[in-house]
Amino acid sequence: MADGCNGHPHFFVHSNDGGEMNRRSLLASAGWIALGYPIRRLSAFVPTPRFSDYPFAVGVASGDPTSNGVVLWTRLMPDAHRMQDWQRETVQVDWAVATDEGMKRIVRRGRESAHPEYGHSIHVEVRGLQQNRWYWYQFRAGSESSPVGRTRTAPASSADSIRFAFASCQRFHEGFYTAYQHMADEDIDLVVFLGDYIYETGGVGPRTVPLNEPMTLGGYRDRYALYRTDEHLREAHRLFPWIITWDDHEVENNYAGIFPESNVSQADFLKRRAAAYQAHYEWMPLPKACIPNGPNSRLYRRLSYGSLASFFVLDGRQHRSDQACGGGTKVPCEESRNGQRTMLGSQQENWLTGEFKRARSRWNIMANQVRMTAVDARAGPGETYSMDQWAGYEPARRRFVGNLVDHRVSNPVVITGDIHSNWVGDLKVDYGAPAGRIVGTEFVGTSITTGGDGAASIPSVETYLSETPQIHFFNAQRGYVRCEVTSGAMTADFRVLQRVSVKESPITTRASFIVENGRPGAHRR
Repeated sequence: MADGCNGHPHFFVHSNDGGEMNRRSLLASAGWIALGYPIRRLSAFVPTPRFSDYPFAVGVASGDPTSNGVVLWTRLMPDAHRMQDWQRETVQVDWAVATDEGMKRIVRRGRESAHPEYGHSIHVEVRGLQQNRWYWYQFRAGSESSPVGRTRTAPASSADSIRFAFASCQRFHEGFYTAYQHMADEDIDLVVFLGDYIYETGGVGPRTVPLNEPMTLGGYRDRYALYRTDEHLREAHRLFPWIITWDDHEVENNYAGIFPESNVSQADFLKRRAAAYQAHYEWMPLPKACIPNGPNSRLYRRLSYGSLASFFVLDGRQHRSDQACGGGTKVPCEESRNGQRTMLGSQQENWLTGEFKRARSRWNIMANQVRMTAVDARAGPGETYSMDQWAGYEPARRRFVGNLVDHRVSNPVVITGDIHSNWVGDLKVDYGAPAGRIVGTEFVGTSITTGGDGAASIPSVETYLSETPQIHFFNAQRGYVRCEVTSGAMTADFRVLQRVSVKESPITTRASFIVENGRPGAHRR
């Protein structure tokens, strides 16, 4: 990667909104080229591309911040109704990073290739930046310049605080992304996204998504392109760096590792998974280490925020054993108690053990897909648990929490999405012991839109919560969770919307919880 390019023109600063989005042309352009895998070659470069429409309509994004760098992302997507030679060729894209929004004080610049084999997406891994500060960035292709994005590097050693929001589950047709409109106004340093960025299923609601499920790379590209037509989602990407993991709907509902939920062969499913994983990489600000190799991708990783915090990004979908007891919410069967079954896979578990041994941060935050706190969903005698959640992988859950204990991991906090509701739970190795030791806290955040408007409470859930002392809060409205980490405490504010079925809705803080340094367990603030 070059730090600079001689003779490049000055960057022209467009307005931040990047112009109007043409949804029809955007969806068509997402399927420019029918691509298979593996990719065997990268095509030649066309020096001066000419675009039939604004090529940066899907915006810009950044992700995976380090103390001296960040991943910068964009994707060239002009109108595909007028095919041009460059759409089948590699395009050179210039980029610049500045210390001011006007892009006058440029500190890093370079050139990156946008290959058609990756949908003309760009993933620039910038290095040589200063720690713990804001930067602005911009791309240029031909005579066109992108919106100016904003990003922030992580601290290298100590920091007074880290502020972030976490979110998940944004089914497009079930509501408007008003949550992101409010998130854009928050005083935060980053966003952590915990999965279900797209849904493979469609429907009609406040918005419309085609009913046919994507099965190919072109189909998944189209689905991401539709989701990215939302201006508030694009703006949240433009303003903050994101740390991203996936869950099931980026491929197929409730798939488990190599096991599909649908009635198809594993070979056909893995072709679908390869297409879905590539589309996910193309559309997300992920480092190149996450480039899929067919149906496989190394997504789990650790991001350091100096001595204050570390984020452990988990992949609880790609490597898991198939769901026990036939799936669903069931009375635990013998299969669910099999110690050989895994949620993370042996390689990821071994990686975590090594990371926990070396952990030196005061706060250790796990970006996790499905609920880790065990919750019995049956009131009265007997027990039932979701076989899709960690409770359906009970030995693996005990290994994970026991690992935190064995290596004395400081202040472990799990942040989770998936279940379209807000929860606060205690992490324990053994929930069968009433006085069992609390090891850490889990904050489960609700959906951005999935499930529609939601409600403050759900009667069927309330029937068993009184018998679940490890749960301290439940709410089923839509929104996100805003967190602040300091040396003394971590706080979580559950931000909820009145409605997502309308474009404008106020947001309020439904509840706030605090975890104090050295005292496992959360209590209301």
